[in-house]
Amino acid sequence: MNISYNWLKEYVNFDLTPDETAAALTSIGLETGGVEEVQTIKGGLEGLVIGEVLTCVEHPNSDHLHITTVNLGEGEPVQIVCGAPNVAAGQKVVVATLGTKLYDGDECFTIKKSKIRGVESTGMICAEDEIGIGTDHAGIIVLPEEAVPGTLAKDYYNIKSDYVLEVDITPNRADACSHYGVARDLYAYLIQNGRKAVLQRPSVDDFKVENHELNIEVKVENTEACPHYAGVTVKGVTVKESPEWLQNKLRLIGV
Repeated sequence: MNISYNWLKEYVNFDLTPDETAAALTSIGLETGGVEEVQTIKGGLEGLVIGEVLTCVEHPNSDHLHITTVNLGEGEPVQIVCGAPNVAAGQKVVVATLGTKLYDGDECFTIKKSKIRGVESTGMICAEDEIGIGTDHAGIIVLPEEAVPGTLAKDYYNIKSDYVLEVDITPNRADACSHYGVARDLYAYLIQNGRKAVLQRPSVDDFKVENHELNIEVKVENTEACPHYAGVTVKGVTVKESPEWLQNKLRLIGV
């Protein structure tokens, strides 16, 4: 099972490094086979910055390309040839600067200075799918007006590095089949070894019984084997995209 190092820290405060955490868990029976540094988006958006399109004119040798000048927040504006149909002057955009590595699955390519139909281009204005923050390729990303040129894209999108610990859960340790379960064991280890620590339970304050209209009768036929049975019915659920914070957490652990 993959366990996020940062996620553990939401439940218990500790100062162990990821490798020390892995060793601690292994010592108390939660054998950790490896520690891997990961990012919510492959490459961590390194080399990508927020830019402002200052000018945008049609390419003289193409019916769909545009020649833009883009302010990257410092230094002289750069010239970028862009093929997106929605590019326009005044936009705040995401720019892959020279040397940036972009990923398409396992494939990687590096942004280099080039000539496109005879016009020099020093960078790339990016679409969602080109940097891994979405699947849209209909046009470039157009950011809100308040986006500040020169801001690193990883800061704008709040991309963080994390470490994933591969914990081997044995059949007798179902109590550790969750981040909170592992955090509880880690907390016990810390206290046992004389370290100060506080275990923070996940909040359940927002879980309230708002109605009793969906009653379902439960009959326990063997009260010795099943002394207690609990359940909940839910209505009013909307099927839609999960919030970004939840998507990021799940991506980190490979879900």
